[in-house]
Amino acid sequence: MLWLLLGAVVLFLLMGGMRAFERASVTSIKSLLAWIAALGGLSLALLLILTGRGGIAVGALAMFGPLLWQKWQASRGGRIGGGAPPPRSGAMSREEAYEVLGLHPGASKTEIREAHRRLMRGAHPDAGGSDWLAARINQARDILLG
Repeated sequence: MLWLLLGAVVLFLLMGGMRAFERASVTSIKSLLAWIAALGGLSLALLLILTGRGGIAVGALAMFGPLLWQKWQASRGGRIGGGAPPPRSGAMSREEAYEVLGLHPGASKTEIREAHRRLMRGAHPDAGGSDWLAARINQARDILLG
């Protein structure tokens, strides 16, 4: 009976975890996987040290190099992966909005919607695009459509 209860609890936790995973954003999933990898690496290094294989543990800890480099660059304000520049403060002008959407001034509402749809196909965060760029494209559309 205890095993049945324990199995039901584990099943409930797995289903809840799957539901949370389904609603999670791409960046939070990447962060979760990075934490899992980090904890796995630390566990492996500790296990190797405890079994007398310290040299191999140093090699296992080497996988933290890229993660530490990324965190160090982010703390210095550097952009990783050549991302978009940080957003400027202030409102976007109509000229900038036309430039973001790649349109000429005086474009029709249909042209604006088509340009927005075309750009969002590649820039949407769910398609591997940038949150900043998607927000900028949406802001340009909102300004031009009033």
